[in-house]
Amino acid sequence: MSRGSIILLLLIFLTIAIARCTSRDGQDREDQAVTTQPGSEEKYQSAGDEGLGAAVAIVMDNSGSMKEPAPGDSRPKYQVAREAVAEMLAATDSFAVGHPDFPIKVGLYQFASGVARLVDIQAYDREALRGALMRMPLPDGGTAIGEALDAARRDLYRAGVIRKYILVITDGENTSGRSPEEVAREIARRSEGAVRMHFVAFDVDAAKFAFVRDVRGEVLGAGNAVALRASLDSIYRGKILAEAMDAGERLAPSTDSSRSLRTSSDSSRAKKR
Repeated sequence: MSRGSIILLLLIFLTIAIARCTSRDGQDREDQAVTTQPGSEEKYQSAGDEGLGAAVAIVMDNSGSMKEPAPGDSRPKYQVAREAVAEMLAATDSFAVGHPDFPIKVGLYQFASGVARLVDIQAYDREALRGALMRMPLPDGGTAIGEALDAARRDLYRAGVIRKYILVITDGENTSGRSPEEVAREIARRSEGAVRMHFVAFDVDAAKFAFVRDVRGEVLGAGNAVALRASLDSIYRGKILAEAMDAGERLAPSTDSSRSLRTSSDSSRAKKR
C-alpha cells in the first residue's frame, strides 16, 4: 500500500472517530437536560427548543394480572385494553384532519417489572402504534408504575413540543421500583405542572390513585370493557386532544410570523373584552 493510501485511510478513521465523539457528546448533553437525580428540586429542562403541539405518552400495564379475565367479557384484560387503546387512537385521525397545523406526537410504553418503550414519541403514526399493540408480549411479572411514569416523562422532554401528557392504563398497585405517588408528585413539582397525568384504573379501585388528583391530574375507573373504552375516550378525545388546543398555543389568523402564536391567556383577555 502506498504512503498516500495509508494517509488517506488514517484521515478517514480520524473523521469517523471525531463524528462518533461529537454524536456521543450531543447525546450526553441531551440526556443531562432531561435526566436528574430523583428527589432533586431542579426543574426539568427540555433537550432542545419546544414549539407548537402536544405529545402524549401512552403507558400500558402488561403485568401478570392482565392475563386474568376482564369483568363481563370472555377475553383477558390485556386483549380488552389493547383493543380499547387502538379504538381510542382513531380519534387522532379526525383531529389531524381538522387541525393540520397542530402537531400531535404519540409514544407507546408497556410496564411490568420493568419498562419498555414500544414506539418513540413521534408524529402520530397509526400503523406503527397499531403494530406495536399487536406485537406486545403476553403479560408477565410485577407492576412498575412509578418507573414507567418517569421513563415517559424523560421522553416527553425530548419531544420538542410544549404540551405534555401521560396516560396510564393499569389494573393494579405498584409492586416494583419507585412509588407512583412519589414520582407523580415529583413530576408535577419539577415540571411546574407542564406534564399532565391521567390514569384509567381498569378493574381496580380508582381511589388507590387519588394522589393523581392532588397534582391536577385525572383518575377514572373502568370496571369492564365498555367502561374502559368510555373512560379512554373521555380522557384522550375529551381532555387531551381538546385541551391541547384550548389551553395551549394555537395558530392565529394573522400572517405576521411575530404574531403566529396566541396563548390561552390572550384568548381569555379577548373574551373578557
